[in-house]
Amino acid sequence: METGFEAYQERRPPGLVARFFETFGHLLGLTLGGGMDFVRQKKALGKHRTVGMLLLRFFLALTWPFLDKSIVNLPFSLQFRLRLQKLGPTYIKLGQILSLREDLLPKTITDELKNLLDKLPAVSYERFKELIVESLNLPLNTMYRWIDPVPLGSASLAQTHRARLISNEKVVIKVLKPGVRTLIETDTRLLRFFGRFLQIFLARYQPARIINEFSTYTLREVDLRIEADNAETFSAYFKDEPEVRFPRIYRKYSSHDVLCMEYFNGIKPDEEALKKLTLEQRRRAIDLGVGAIVRMIYRDGFFHADLHPANLLIFKKPRTGEISVGFIDLGMVGRFNRDMRKRMFYYFYSLVTRDPESAARYLTSLTLPGKGADIEGFRRAASDMYTRWLMTPNIKDFSLAQVILQSVLMAGHYQIQYPGEIILMVKALVTIEGVGYIFDPDINIPFAARKHVQSILLNEFNPLNLIRESALVLPEMVDVLRKSPLILTEGMTVLENNLKRPPTGPLNGVRGTLLAGFLLLAGAFILAYNGPWFVWAGLFLLAFLLAIRP
Repeated sequence: METGFEAYQERRPPGLVARFFETFGHLLGLTLGGGMDFVRQKKALGKHRTVGMLLLRFFLALTWPFLDKSIVNLPFSLQFRLRLQKLGPTYIKLGQILSLREDLLPKTITDELKNLLDKLPAVSYERFKELIVESLNLPLNTMYRWIDPVPLGSASLAQTHRARLISNEKVVIKVLKPGVRTLIETDTRLLRFFGRFLQIFLARYQPARIINEFSTYTLREVDLRIEADNAETFSAYFKDEPEVRFPRIYRKYSSHDVLCMEYFNGIKPDEEALKKLTLEQRRRAIDLGVGAIVRMIYRDGFFHADLHPANLLIFKKPRTGEISVGFIDLGMVGRFNRDMRKRMFYYFYSLVTRDPESAARYLTSLTLPGKGADIEGFRRAASDMYTRWLMTPNIKDFSLAQVILQSVLMAGHYQIQYPGEIILMVKALVTIEGVGYIFDPDINIPFAARKHVQSILLNEFNPLNLIRESALVLPEMVDVLRKSPLILTEGMTVLENNLKRPPTGPLNGVRGTLLAGFLLLAGAFILAYNGPWFVWAGLFLLAFLLAIRP
């Protein structure tokens, strides 16, 4: 049956040593090919006759017979993409992530990496069914009434097909391709090794940190149980907003290698959607999408890290025309810890409320300074950029997501970087903003986001929430208060012993007295925080005794 996909060539994953030489060969070929592209550029500028260039050309001539001529004659950016494709799924995924890192890589390379394949070879229908049975150890006819023989999609790691459960629900089956997990585990070990090696020569670009981040994300993606967990976590966060949907997971038919989830038959947010939705419906979809992304990032600190238009769907009820939105492909998520989430929130809040100085200050607090970093220079440049953005007459030419992206790209000039999650967050904002402008060219994204940001702000400072957060640390406070009499007793004992001991030198005895005083002051302060007035009186009395002691 014709599926429109190339046939997936299943092969035994190579061992660590074999994969090392295969990867090293492509890395060496890329290095030599880059040298040849460099020579071509210098020759075009008439700067190829220097001694250094002549030596380089002589060395490259010696390696010429061993190189793939179909690749090394191409521009370096294209060579880079083709090498990643030849190395397989791990490196295709790496290239897709690197295509977002315009803060680290030249734009010519990131633009080329955006062309990496997203419609990859698919396993046969028969092999797909075998993989399901092997993983779940259940007969197909006890699970499914029907499985579509034509793949819904085939990416670097997994393949999806539509199906109908024996209980008649419409689902999507996602199956990890054979050999992919073993290959990913081998590749990430090698990548971490290469990252540590490259760190020696390219410390400015932090290759070790970037590769470690990528390896962590990718290893999580080849365990489909994690994607199931992510879907259920998102559903829990949005349980109060039924108009934002995430696919239901069928755990009974899911495993390490197989994920069975609800099929979303929605409208893709493209030009065709304009014909199916009224302007009011499109605006409602934008509001829901913007609100969902803002909530994910700035309220929950748990957001869709692989968001693009194909992973966002719009649903319209046939009779009422009510609009809801859904998110799919949840294998890759970003997380912000409590501190980073709050700083990100204050940064975004400053932007949408038109406060460039505060926005620049909060953004600067998120940076990772490198050697020779100019933090203050970056803060001033970011503040100036935000001021220009706020004064621009055409918001579409200098949009909210683009101004955040430009801030990130500007960091490299000042020798500073950002955590990988920041880049993934920017991608989510750029996606939702791009969809917004397709649906309504006159949309004001900052205005649309402001309502949701203010809602989060009110929730953050809700008295009930503050009381609830205080209650979380109450057991620790009670434990400290319970132990404070012991602290006072120990402090008093040490103080008495030091008072009785005659001094033997100008400084001897002072150290012990100060220590006792410190312990006593600490214990008294803890008690006085919620204690009676006489504790403070005792504190001052003891301090006076220490002060007048000879």
